[in-house]
Amino acid sequence: MRRLDLSDNQALSGATIAFDLDGTLVDTAQDLVGTLNYLLAEEGLRPLPLTVARPFIGKGAAWLIERGFTAAGAPQTAERLTELFERFLTHYRTHIADESRPFPGVVAALESLRDSGARLCVCTNKRTELSVALLDALDLSRLFSAVTGPDRAPAAKPDPRHLLAAVADAGGVIERTVMVGDAATDAGAARAAGAKLVLVSFGYTEVPAVELGPDLLIDHFDELVAACQKLLDPCRATGGGL
Repeated sequence: MRRLDLSDNQALSGATIAFDLDGTLVDTAQDLVGTLNYLLAEEGLRPLPLTVARPFIGKGAAWLIERGFTAAGAPQTAERLTELFERFLTHYRTHIADESRPFPGVVAALESLRDSGARLCVCTNKRTELSVALLDALDLSRLFSAVTGPDRAPAAKPDPRHLLAAVADAGGVIERTVMVGDAATDAGAARAAGAKLVLVSFGYTEVPAVELGPDLLIDHFDELVAACQKLLDPCRATGGGL
């Protein structure tokens, strides 16, 4: 596998790179929407096309279910949504990596960032146990110092405490952190926490990533190492680094 440029290692020494999971690291849409459509079928409703339901991913399964059933013309009560959520999790656990795959260039970028001295962590609105199961299935867990879902934080993204908890779990500091994501939840958490922000242009978002004001927007993971170097170079590591 081709490795990425490490010509400016010093910029990343002691840095923490925090990643969203669904729509950023891994293309999980087919398995998530497939589980949503499984529920819709059980309720006698027509499935949603992937293109319709894909933007609903990113705020967690409960949001996907709520938006999905509303889009299908059958909005649900809070009590029913709780029941549907549990049924969703039961089905999704057994189909978590049927079709889900890392986006192109992810593994090479992660390995290059890690080898250049950066800590890597996952900050996701997907439950921690499901996130770890997905990463394990795709042989990605080995690359991360910490995986922090909303159940391991005081609140879920866009609340900055989620990102702060993820960075702390990885042993990093927010002043030397880049958040890499795809949607408004990632942008909101990064801005409120005081982290740099890289967004991918190909993720799951109801608002185009370019409109969310990232420090840098990338179209492929081949661009990520250089983007992180550029954002972190002005504040090179001091005593708090690795």
